[in-house]
Amino acid sequence: MDTMRDRFAPVVTRLLDEDPRVAVVLAEIGADGFAEARRRHPDRVVNVGIREQLLVGAAAGMALTGLRPVVHTFASFLVERPFEQVKLDFGHQGAGAVLVSAGASFDWPAGGYTHMAPGDVALLDTLDGWTVHVPGHPDEAETLLRQAVAAGDDKVYVRLSAQSNTRGLPVDGERLRTVREGRSGTVVAVGPVLDAVLDATQDLDVTVLYATTVRPFDAAGLRRATGTSGTDVVLVEPYLAGTSTAAANDALADVPHRVLGLGVGRAELRRYGRVDEHVAAHGLDARSLRARIGGFVGAGRQAPVGA
Repeated sequence: MDTMRDRFAPVVTRLLDEDPRVAVVLAEIGADGFAEARRRHPDRVVNVGIREQLLVGAAAGMALTGLRPVVHTFASFLVERPFEQVKLDFGHQGAGAVLVSAGASFDWPAGGYTHMAPGDVALLDTLDGWTVHVPGHPDEAETLLRQAVAAGDDKVYVRLSAQSNTRGLPVDGERLRTVREGRSGTVVAVGPVLDAVLDATQDLDVTVLYATTVRPFDAAGLRRATGTSGTDVVLVEPYLAGTSTAAANDALADVPHRVLGLGVGRAELRRYGRVDEHVAAHGLDARSLRARIGGFVGAGRQAPVGA
């Protein structure tokens, strides 16, 4: 199966061919995938070299001329390193773009901590007006990429990952999707953690909601789910633990509730290892999630059908 990033360049290349407003801005990373597109559209496929602040500044300048720039590199170089430019060149100037990252929290452990960005979504959360998509499958990534490029002049972040669920689900870029219904709590699984959450909760009487768009947060969808499943809520996110707990708390502000945020820990793991070892070390494997979710919601075995 291809990865989300494998899907990225062909999809955006087609959008370049279809829409004269679309542009691509790169900082070496991913340039090979756009070689043919650059030959066809030399004025709209720009590689600034290893200059991440310039990457963002150039894209914002393009946006101010009326183009719809798609900006791509590793998450740590796209959000964290040029954060001042993201804040000022897009936010302060009222410009929009589609930032598309690779690497996620620890997709390339051999690259070390410089290539890891578990705090990217939390960092963008300090800014106003950003839409954040976290697909869990290449098919979902393609849908959300197309929506993001078509979203007028909005500021959109699409977080691609090498980790993926086994199958894609229909996504609309807005709402939480109910995957399983239960009565003893609600678990929100974000993007590529869905398979592990479903494995972890298969014998728990909980509702499982699937999120591929985390900002804006679907407060109404969470409220609807907790109306029948109770107000114990567990958020399982493939980035910094607790990133969305404030959003969930705000959604349920007028009712008694509890929220547990699971995700990547703050402590740096000073080993390279493999992706699966990082997943387990952060407690995001199915076995660890089963213990943490079950302990929090106090859910027993699923009641028999009709009970």
